[in-house]
Amino acid sequence: MNRFGKALLVAALVGVVGMAFRVSWNALRDVATATGADSTAAFLYPFVVDGLMALALVATLVLTGDARRFALRVLAAYTLASLVLNYVHGLVPELHDEVVDWGRLADWDPANWALVLLATSLPVGSIYFGSDLVAKVLHHRPIESPTPTPNQDESTETTMKRSTADLEVSTPAPITPAPVPAELPAASVVSLVKSTDRVPVGAVAAESPRPRRVTGRVPGAARSVRPNRTADELLIEARKATATWSDRELTAEGIRKAVHTSPAKARVLRDTLRAERAKKAPAPTEAAPGTGKAA
Repeated sequence: MNRFGKALLVAALVGVVGMAFRVSWNALRDVATATGADSTAAFLYPFVVDGLMALALVATLVLTGDARRFALRVLAAYTLASLVLNYVHGLVPELHDEVVDWGRLADWDPANWALVLLATSLPVGSIYFGSDLVAKVLHHRPIESPTPTPNQDESTETTMKRSTADLEVSTPAPITPAPVPAELPAASVVSLVKSTDRVPVGAVAAESPRPRRVTGRVPGAARSVRPNRTADELLIEARKATATWSDRELTAEGIRKAVHTSPAKARVLRDTLRAERAKKAPAPTEAAPGTGKAA
């Protein structure tokens, strides 16, 4: 809504409130006259009641939190009191005459006492609640939104520039395949195209945006509790594990699983055990010279 629309809305609100005050002013003046107020006090009585309602409304728009809830309660209480007195003014025709029976707002005595107490206590309440509302408004400090300092703006702008620069640097350059000579055969052309499509491992690692994992010394709790075995100890364990194996079962994979070692050490153990078995095997017997079947 523009400024002209807001001004028109506020002017309409002031007009409605003014007319409503004029209607209520007549009833409150007659009620004040019936409770014993003179002409001047009866004239000012509507300003005391409805005026505090306007003050509580303004305080409600300004205050926040508990103070705003207090202003709403005051506004609701005085609105209800003004409504009751206007209702009584409509029910009692004698209040409209110039000569009224002072102190008589209802025929039933308890209701009359309650109405007189209400009408006479509203001016005192206006003094108390009005002073409290004005004090709350004067001591109210609106919550200001934090404004960024120049240093914060500068640091934010610097961070954005750095992040943009990093994105520009980390963008990999397009890879174009090398030209293929016309005299190469088809098989060479296929292998050459496949080789140009591959990206060097070093270049990919340098251009990767992932942070490198920093590794250090392995803590003692994470290390294996099994001690390192020497070559002789591994050979002894392999001999015991393969004592009943045949030559076909003596493989590097079987030795690795039996003694729980690496594939390289398993192959060394296999070769060593095969050499030992070859030495222990009896040599083939040869026929003595000069022996044989007679011709």
